Amino acid sequence: MEKNIAKKKIFTYLAILVVLSSVFYTLIISAGTLSAGGGIYVLGLMWMPGVSALITQLICEHSLRGMGWKPGRFKYLLLGYVIPLAYCLVVYGATWLSGLGGFTNAPILAAVSQYSTHGSPLLLSAIYIANLAVFGLLGGLISGTGEELGWRGMLLPELTKVTSFNKATLITGAVWTLWHLPLILFADYITPGIPRWYGVIMFTLMVTGLNFVFSWLRVQSGSFWPAAVLHASHNLFVQSIFTPLTLQNHVTPYIIDEFGVGLALAGLVLAVIFFEKKKAHSREPLAVGE
Repeated sequence: MEKNIAKKKIFTYLAILVVLSSVFYTLIISAGTLSAGGGIYVLGLMWMPGVSALITQLICEHSLRGMGWKPGRFKYLLLGYVIPLAYCLVVYGATWLSGLGGFTNAPILAAVSQYSTHGSPLLLSAIYIANLAVFGLLGGLISGTGEELGWRGMLLPELTKVTSFNKATLITGAVWTLWHLPLILFADYITPGIPRWYGVIMFTLMVTGLNFVFSWLRVQSGSFWPAAVLHASHNLFVQSIFTPLTLQNHVTPYIIDEFGVGLALAGLVLAVIFFEKKKAHSREPLAVGE
């Protein structure tokens, strides 16, 4: 009985998600850029997984309970924040040290100069990055929560009722990847300088691998909030900090960002690590939370 209800919720959720997301796909693709509408269209699209989950939950359960609303233990929120920082330090650090890309502080100095021309540039840069690391995360949560409420608040918990943790994670990752594909293939959600087919492959590998971390945090914490923090932290460190700090040559786009081989390999390594972690706790019930 529980499996049948879960299947009904999954298919209902996916149907609503396709319909609602199509509105924003049309707006973005017709404009050809993610910046269309001042970025409001992208924000709206990122909330469609969450809105679809809320509608599905109300239709099927007449309640919003069971989606993991409580924040869970602080250590999982902290892990959600520091894990992207760790893999970005490895990937981008290796890129800088190997000469596949260079390091530049020009974007930071340009940003700092808009606010102050007094004081040590190094100190001002450190303060700027610290502020970005805090307030940038809060900004990222505004959009990232919309996705995670759907992917980890609704989809993953329901999938774990009908299949194993690993299969549920792979299916969630596949849905998450497919949901991004229209923007990669028909808009400008792609690193300039690389073929779209290459970007699709690397993005798929990255999402598939990182998805094991998202799933592990969701299940272990009983909350979708650590996954939302991870999502916001990933976007912050990759898109707003490390990629802008990278001086690029003709090879660099193939290495960095969400469409490069660096984060794809990092994702696969993390998949192995967190697959083993879940395997070690395989006898524990899945904690989906309230």
